[in-house]
Amino acid sequence: MSKVFRNIVVLAFILVSALSAVAAEFPPVGKPAPDFWLHNEQGNGMTLKDFSGKWVVLYFYPRDFTKGCSIEAQKFAADWPKYQAANATIVGISVDGPDSHKTFCEMNKLPFHLLSDSNGAVSTSYNSFTQLAAAKISERNTFLIDPKGNLVKIFTKVNPVNHSAQVLKALAELQAAKK
Repeated sequence: MSKVFRNIVVLAFILVSALSAVAAEFPPVGKPAPDFWLHNEQGNGMTLKDFSGKWVVLYFYPRDFTKGCSIEAQKFAADWPKYQAANATIVGISVDGPDSHKTFCEMNKLPFHLLSDSNGAVSTSYNSFTQLAAAKISERNTFLIDPKGNLVKIFTKVNPVNHSAQVLKALAELQAAKK
């Protein structure tokens, strides 16, 4: 009987996990992006509204100093002048703390802010939070927000190598469509 009970518990866990995954949704495109208040790499509080009037590339990433996250940040940094020319800014979010972000920014010479979502609340509001074993991380998703604060495009489970180029292309297309 204990083997049957154990199988029932395992099946129930799988079912609950599957239903949770289905229930979680990204914020709706065309609606205001969820606002937040988080500390940046300097320890200063920032909100989404601080970037009002600019396009915002809000990217979530798992961890500072990991290979994929370093590549993604470096690609965004290399393309920084193109983002500035497009009236856009970049904001990275992970569960790492401000001190980690500060060192990561310095090491990679990042010209944009990294925000600390230590409890995962903002990552959760963007359906970009997961727990792998004992580690809680932000998932690699990006949200493009227009100057009025509306979410206009979502990139999920991105490839850090070519992601900045994808975002720049989408940004150019969206800006051309608004003219």
